[in-house]
Amino acid sequence: MSQHRHTSTGIRLHAPAPGWSISADVVVVGSGVAGLTAALRCEAAGLNTVVVTKARLDDGSTRWAQGGIAAALGEGDSPDQHLDDTLVAGAGLCDEEAVRILVTEGPDAVRRLIETGARFDESSEGGLELTREGGHHRRRIAHAGGDATGAEISRALVEAVRARGVRTIENALVLDLLWDAEGRTAGVTLHVMGEGQHDGVGAVHAPAVVLATGGMGQVYSATTNPSVSTGDGVALALRAGAEVSDLEFVQFHPTVLFLGPEAEGQQPLVSEAVRGEGAHLVDADGVRFMLGRHELAELAPRDIVAKGIMRRMQERDAEHMYLDARHFGAEMWEHRFPTILAACRAHGIDPVTEPIPVAPAAHYASGGVRTDSHGRTTVPGLYACGEVACTGVHGANRLASNSLLEGLVYAERIAADIAASRAGDGLHARVPEPLPHRETPEHPLLSPEARFTIQRIMSRGAGVLRSAESLARAADQLQRLHTDARDTLAENGKTAEPGVDTWEATNLLCVARVLVAAAQLREETRGCHWREDRPERDDTAWRRHIVVRLNPDRTLAVHTTDTADFPPTRQQQEQ
Repeated sequence: MSQHRHTSTGIRLHAPAPGWSISADVVVVGSGVAGLTAALRCEAAGLNTVVVTKARLDDGSTRWAQGGIAAALGEGDSPDQHLDDTLVAGAGLCDEEAVRILVTEGPDAVRRLIETGARFDESSEGGLELTREGGHHRRRIAHAGGDATGAEISRALVEAVRARGVRTIENALVLDLLWDAEGRTAGVTLHVMGEGQHDGVGAVHAPAVVLATGGMGQVYSATTNPSVSTGDGVALALRAGAEVSDLEFVQFHPTVLFLGPEAEGQQPLVSEAVRGEGAHLVDADGVRFMLGRHELAELAPRDIVAKGIMRRMQERDAEHMYLDARHFGAEMWEHRFPTILAACRAHGIDPVTEPIPVAPAAHYASGGVRTDSHGRTTVPGLYACGEVACTGVHGANRLASNSLLEGLVYAERIAADIAASRAGDGLHARVPEPLPHRETPEHPLLSPEARFTIQRIMSRGAGVLRSAESLARAADQLQRLHTDARDTLAENGKTAEPGVDTWEATNLLCVARVLVAAAQLREETRGCHWREDRPERDDTAWRRHIVVRLNPDRTLAVHTTDTADFPPTRQQQEQ
């Protein structure tokens, strides 16, 4: 790869200078299915690998994934059929080559996951027990513990990482990318959370950084994402000068347990697999309202089901709908969906005897840091995989249970690429020398309370239902937060105290501004981007991607691609 000089924005979060540093060949940020798979494959290739994760190793979104992992493993199924279902769900914006890689390499990647130690549910004949979910025309979802697939995958990968002695740094929030004089990646700065102290900032020096930080669901008031999902990876990449794409496509899971209008933070998910096994969506009168809206009714792609629920809620002036699975009986609930049953009962609802109140909530970011088919971003040495990345697989709407598979497949491709570049460059010999840390606060930090302000702005203005008016209001309110923080810094050189809560709030504002800018620009309804004022899909003007970069003055540079295919990253062009 040629030494193309990368131009960073020069923006970093305000933080103390690193007080300690370690060196590695590769640093993986995040410990979900994508991060741990990348780390295990890098370690197996002989690379000195460090995993940095924000909480404990098993605290990310993977653990909460209930439904399963999609792959063409069943009789009569094929990668081509999986490809077709994925392209339909993606509403004309999937990168077909990226999807082909996913569905072709997927089955073997799942088998390797099983070899790593993941135990999936088996049928009475001894093969994998496969179920069906929305948008799939075949039973191709492998699951574990009934509805605890993510927890089992996380358990297996964490055990493997510990067994192989991969170095891990837990309870550490990654702050910013480091780069060397050539403009190449030179590692990351991070803050290890101690007992109420803000002096835990250090650095991992490495020529390759893999972002696997998960999603940004916490940008909304109600989400299925854990509290750590604050868009840190996307914000870090933007400050490093990387391009992000498709951020307007936030998938709202249609069936999240409704805990009341004031509920905030992570809400319990009621897996799509419950509908896959025959549960019905009904209104307060018991009427099935998805019949006639789509040939697959309750098993239509998620955007269609979420819109169906929202429309019925509007028609009935209701805050939620119901999921009725009383006909399953106690035995099926206890065997197939023990996690969901326990969550419902913990909130005073018994699905065996009553319908479950449900409403859509923010679930999955289909967009993220733009990558090529090897997980390389537009910044040399920076990779991304899993929910933080935009590989082109999901297009305008993720097909159910493709996310765990994407994490697996693209993490393996990243490890292979890093190993190949090490063989070519002799990376062991090159310890990057990062540019020195600047002490002055160059990026104002928001107060911790700003997090809740951002969440309310986004839920009201850029949720399931959007319009030019609601998005303009959200953009103005976010800009005011941004301007106030900047002016305070400019006037007296002061900013909020550096710390995890102020860094997270600042990252949330960064990703919220990008999401709203993209949603304002896309004047159509496509996939999980639903504009009430532009209800039709417009392939002539909008069958293309919106790409955003951060300028050095913290304004946004927004452009659209010429076609639905991703343009190559700089690193592809250099090969």
